[in-house]
Amino acid sequence: MQLYNTLSRRLEPFEAESPVGLYVCGITPYDTTHLGHAFLYVAFDVLIRHLESKGLTVEYTQNVTDVDDDVLKKANELGMDYLALAERETKRFTDDMTALNVRPPDHYPRATQEVERIAAMVESLVGSGAAYVREGNVYFDISAYPEYGELSRASRDEMLELAAERGGNPDDPLRDDPLDFLLWQAQQPGEPAWPSAFGPGRPGWHIECSEMSLRYLGGQVTIHGGGADLIFPHHESERAQSEVYTGAAPFVRYWMHVGMVGYQGEKMSKSLGNLVLVDDLLLTHSADAVRLALLTHHYRAGWEYNDEFIEDTQRTADRIARAVYATDAELPEQMETDAAQRFDAALDNDLDTPAAIEVLLELVERIESGAENDGDLGALRATLREKAAVLGLTLEPAQPPPAS
Repeated sequence: MQLYNTLSRRLEPFEAESPVGLYVCGITPYDTTHLGHAFLYVAFDVLIRHLESKGLTVEYTQNVTDVDDDVLKKANELGMDYLALAERETKRFTDDMTALNVRPPDHYPRATQEVERIAAMVESLVGSGAAYVREGNVYFDISAYPEYGELSRASRDEMLELAAERGGNPDDPLRDDPLDFLLWQAQQPGEPAWPSAFGPGRPGWHIECSEMSLRYLGGQVTIHGGGADLIFPHHESERAQSEVYTGAAPFVRYWMHVGMVGYQGEKMSKSLGNLVLVDDLLLTHSADAVRLALLTHHYRAGWEYNDEFIEDTQRTADRIARAVYATDAELPEQMETDAAQRFDAALDNDLDTPAAIEVLLELVERIESGAENDGDLGALRATLREKAAVLGLTLEPAQPPPAS
């Protein structure tokens, strides 16, 4: 099996023993789940299922950033308590993931539950000289980590631009270097705060994920994932502070990033409002149709959503369900070996779900042709059912074929 590592910019042999520690950055819960979220979490759901099919166990952690500028802003607009808003939107997200047959993580910590440990981590970084305190704010000194920028491979000018676009504030006069990033933010009027050695405040965005990944998965994470828009500054900064804090490298063995989903000519995002919502799609289409719409694209590829495409994948989902329909008693234990091997080889090749779906459709065509004898048809159906499950397809509603 090979996976593309964002750090090395190449395919690398995947070598790991159970349990495989997987950390995927979770949601900031201030609005509903869109198709870009679904693409991210469905991709890693398939990765987990494939690793498990190879006999590995996966320990999966996903965080919830339930205190954040966006959450606080939205809560104020709605006149809600920020935690009540976060809980409401987190439930909507988990309901959407359940409806899409996405397995829940083993650990699902909220940032607000981890603040005491995060503050201790920040204090350790200050004590080591890798961070400094200014007016109750704590900043990571990027000069303490000479490798800063290796993950994104962005120039300094590009990093400054991206930091400004993605929640940073390079113009903050308290920073020694505009790229130094917040570990702890001093309390602002009307905002929630927790005690710390630096005064009341709340954690910065990046340090939350470092603490949670290290706490729940140990000193090294096997696979760390997220959207491609998190490479900088989030994952770049997370890598820096984690390796300085632990004194060990690498913090992550394989960095995996999922492409962006576009709609109406722009990246799908809450800030732009050009959203295709998962719960809206599921009113008129099956979970399998939505998953196929996502998995027909390689996880690293950016792509543009259109309404016609989901109609095509709904027909494909129905076709697969009809082809696989049979009671368990009718399915033999043996499988169609060549197809099973080609399916596995596709996913071994950097999770090539489009190629894996092609193998499923070949099986469907063979079943539909009825060319094989009954025993062969049973083996084809058994293979189709087992491999469809690796892609997380429910095969529902799987109706019996029409009477001839």
